[in-house]
Amino acid sequence: MSRRGRKASLPDGPHHRPVVLAEGGLRVCHRDKRGVVRNYDFGVLPVAPALQRSLAATFAARCAPGGGWDSADTGFNTWVLVRAFAKFVSEQENPPGDIDEITVALWSAWRLSRPMTNTGYRQVKALANFLLRDERLPQPVRDAMAKRMTKWQAQEKAYQPQEFTEIRVTARRMFRAALLRIRENTAHLDAWRAGAFESGRRDWLVGEALDSLARTGHVPRYAQASGKMVVVNRYRVALGGAKPEMTWQRLYLSRMEVTSLAVLLVTEQGLNATTVAELPVPRATPDSGESSGFPIYRLELEKRRRGGGRHFETRNLTDFGADSPGRLITEALEATAHARAFANAVGSGPDRLLVWHERNASNGRVDPETPRVGPFAFGLAKSAGTHWAIEVGLAGSPLRRTRKTVNVLHRREPGQNSQDTHDRVYVMNEPQAQEAAVPVIADGATAALEAARRTMFRAQLTDIPEAGEQQTATTGCTDYENSHFTPPGAGCGASFLLCTACPNARVHPGHHARLAYLHRALESLRTAMDPGLWEADWSDAHARLEDLKGRLGTALWQARLAEATAEDREVVDHLLNGHYDL
Repeated sequence: MSRRGRKASLPDGPHHRPVVLAEGGLRVCHRDKRGVVRNYDFGVLPVAPALQRSLAATFAARCAPGGGWDSADTGFNTWVLVRAFAKFVSEQENPPGDIDEITVALWSAWRLSRPMTNTGYRQVKALANFLLRDERLPQPVRDAMAKRMTKWQAQEKAYQPQEFTEIRVTARRMFRAALLRIRENTAHLDAWRAGAFESGRRDWLVGEALDSLARTGHVPRYAQASGKMVVVNRYRVALGGAKPEMTWQRLYLSRMEVTSLAVLLVTEQGLNATTVAELPVPRATPDSGESSGFPIYRLELEKRRRGGGRHFETRNLTDFGADSPGRLITEALEATAHARAFANAVGSGPDRLLVWHERNASNGRVDPETPRVGPFAFGLAKSAGTHWAIEVGLAGSPLRRTRKTVNVLHRREPGQNSQDTHDRVYVMNEPQAQEAAVPVIADGATAALEAARRTMFRAQLTDIPEAGEQQTATTGCTDYENSHFTPPGAGCGASFLLCTACPNARVHPGHHARLAYLHRALESLRTAMDPGLWEADWSDAHARLEDLKGRLGTALWQARLAEATAEDREVVDHLLNGHYDL
């Protein structure tokens, strides 16, 4: 309702997500808030029809607006888990006919069938949360699901420095080669459009092929009788062949090359792989280039797992030359410029930095859920990291381990995580971080020990003077020749204030009054001089006397202070004025 009392007009298109359950309650359509659509057929699950409908109804409720599944990936991951559970159920001797026939024994067997890893832990918890939404689930099963499980910590370790460098160099080499190739062919295309080549000659044919490639995503080609698309012969000859590196790779990144770019983004920023895959095209800030002449890019990062209100984060990266934080963004924009221009011309491309040309866009797609426009795919395919690792000879996808390496060992700060998660999940279980912490802990312990030695009263308390004890301005000394503060054999040359920190010193009741007066004199100095100077010159001596006061008790300390003689006060005054210093 407007302020004038008129009803607001409804949008032209549908203003809510469509009904998600159809065809006898077995087919579910999930459209998330980003417009990604996925369809699921529960009729293919190898369980009883009643259980199929129950699972579909629970699934549809989660997919519906307000159901909690705002991401299509969440629904897909649960579908994979439900499908695995259905297969497990079908293999039992007496499979349940519906949700209310699931037993504690069946659930316990499913739980034991999961791997003893963090993945298995997540599978059990996720399926339990899904099934608990059906009110017909028996209470004994609910109690079994509520039992505490041991959460397995990930064994993933950061790369060693040499491994990390090799990964970064490999990714840089692969992406750099692609960038130079695209840059060279872009210059050729610009020259052709400017009329720099004579019509009909090879350079001109290459330029015409590149123009077609930029406009349509393909060099000129035709369909054979079998339906196979073939490059026109004169362009094939001019280009040097019909392989991808001779045709569409002249202006576009391949799947492996865009994965190399993703690896570089992770090595520089420590980002999550999903965040990199969904990274919008960075825009330069409005005032960049006017004063400094350097582009400043704003990265808009999203990590949905952080929870409501904390999904989004921005980082500003400046390109001020080679090895600067923003140089990779400049190169990424250059390498993907033609693909993004094609998508913008079509008008249906998602706003993502990573875009690549498919090798066989019309054939079976390995990852059908990846957003596509014509022959182009946006973001990262789910198996991109694994395929890239195989290509370069790694044991597994480098994206997660690289992220941990960067945030734990290089940036040394949270990367889209809270400080608690960063410390608990990433740092504390990382061997390299533990090894690096050893000397730091040792230095801290040593510093703490030295501080304790400086501030703890270390002289021995006695009732009477010992035989051969020599009196000093503050205590008695039992071994003047072997000092703890000066080289042996030359006698002790330390200040009398350090006597309270020396194991050779002895303090009996005859010393209490003088030490109590010294303690009060030091406190008087604190109020009369600069705090920094007092801390440097007198704080350690004062702390040791505070320790002694605590051992003797406040009442006895005050009584001894009242017994201080004129001689005690004179000795303390000489001590504080430096009259006893050598």
